[in-house]
Amino acid sequence: MTTYRLTQYAHGGGCACKIPPGELEDTVKGLIGTPVDSDHELLVGLDDGDDAAVVRTPAGAVVATADFFTPVVDDPYDWGRIAATNALSDVYAMGGRPVVAVNLLGWPRDVLPFDLVREVLRGGLDVGRAAGCHVAGGHSVDDPEPKYGMAVTGLIDPDRILRNDAGAPGVPLTLTKPLGIGVLNSRHKQTGDVFPQAVEAMTTLNDKASEAALEAGATAATDVTGFGLLGHLHKLARASGVTAEIEASAVPYLDGARDALRDGYVSGGTRRNLDWVRPHLESGLSEDELLLLADAQTSGGLLVAGELPGYPVVGRLVPAEAGVTVRVR
Repeated sequence: MTTYRLTQYAHGGGCACKIPPGELEDTVKGLIGTPVDSDHELLVGLDDGDDAAVVRTPAGAVVATADFFTPVVDDPYDWGRIAATNALSDVYAMGGRPVVAVNLLGWPRDVLPFDLVREVLRGGLDVGRAAGCHVAGGHSVDDPEPKYGMAVTGLIDPDRILRNDAGAPGVPLTLTKPLGIGVLNSRHKQTGDVFPQAVEAMTTLNDKASEAALEAGATAATDVTGFGLLGHLHKLARASGVTAEIEASAVPYLDGARDALRDGYVSGGTRRNLDWVRPHLESGLSEDELLLLADAQTSGGLLVAGELPGYPVVGRLVPAEAGVTVRVR
């Protein structure tokens, strides 16, 4: 029986293959949605780089997002679970509840067998079931690289949205999953070594963290994915008009993350994240420590402006300082 290493059929992996944040922002600049004659009000759109769009309708508010990527692990079932968990995370990051998802699939049909596709889709379906979210069909294309993800629609209370621009000085910052997913995935892609701790982190839904954030009265949050902790924190602080301070010693990491960094398993996406944030960053830490904080995560946790019971506080928001959105101590 042939064994396929899915990560070898793509140039990148997971959220580390995102278009760099600076390039993306330059591309979409000026493409802000214009008002339309409609009963549907756009509450959250493209303005501040939030995780999903929110629209108020006469029947209530809905939250919508889409996310897909190339294989981040070799096991097709696990890849399906990771991609689905990551797609649902954008809804949780806004404070919403996913209700229906459709699959997005690209597949090199002449290269990889369809038995693998079934496993990928089975993984996505199982995550949807665990989240109480219907998975109903989707769309597929013949693609030189395998890609999988979901478009997700959920419900949200329009008065309790977790946004990028709602942070305030004096509020603590909570991180709900450890970092290090990116360097471990890079090591997996290059060596084939399997890291169950990374798979477990990537397949843990952010539903409980989202509920805890809402119960704590938080108004600002984002999930930590391809732009790394520093990149997503920069976006939140910039949108909120504050400066974020991080206590590096308080940030948790997965077992093996520092070993992977030491051995050079750092993705190009991680280095681009740090380069993007660096002009707005104040820190005396080593380059290696900053690379870990910029590590491109796949299906990472929530970064919440607020204190959540059971999760580590890693910093705080302070009044804005000219030219500095993130300070690392």
